[in-house]
Amino acid sequence: MTSPKPLAVCVFCSSSGTIDRRYVDLAAEAGAELARRGHSLVSGGAQVSCMGAVARAARAGGARTVGVIPEGLVSVEISDEENDELVVTPDMRARKGEMDRRSDAFLVLPGGIGTLEELFEVWTARVLTMHDKPIVILDPTGVYEPLRELMKGLTEQGFARPKIWDAVGWTGSVPEAFDLLERSQPRIEFSPEDYAEAEL
Repeated sequence: MTSPKPLAVCVFCSSSGTIDRRYVDLAAEAGAELARRGHSLVSGGAQVSCMGAVARAARAGGARTVGVIPEGLVSVEISDEENDELVVTPDMRARKGEMDRRSDAFLVLPGGIGTLEELFEVWTARVLTMHDKPIVILDPTGVYEPLRELMKGLTEQGFARPKIWDAVGWTGSVPEAFDLLERSQPRIEFSPEDYAEAEL
């Protein structure tokens, strides 16, 4: 069995200093597993909270880390100067674009509205076949269960197509998250009906 090719894994996660320590530990576990498997890290470029934990753990395991941070947050989030490469962007939109461009896969940890924004952007683009990069949500404590129920409801009511679930993996285990990231992704096909207006 051949080893999977090394990936540049983009980790979306929290920069909050008020969250439970277990989420910072989860980020560190993800960074260590990333390094153990020979991947590199793309992250938000901050020292604080989960962002700092995932990068420190990845570097401790020998992984290359790239941080991408907007200039307006350099002092707020405290940029991580220990990154192998630190990219400072003019704003949040440029930050996300740079992170996307540099990444082969996306791992989403528990986080707030910024993390959700990042998730929905790459998830939507994957559903619309604008990229075929794997996306995995790592949620061992059920933080995102209300989100999953919301998306199920939107699917049942026709606001979202069932194939949105082909575009994202969902797990509570760090090793399984990386197994999913390394796996070949299902191809998402669209027909004209996917874009048609609902019949009134």
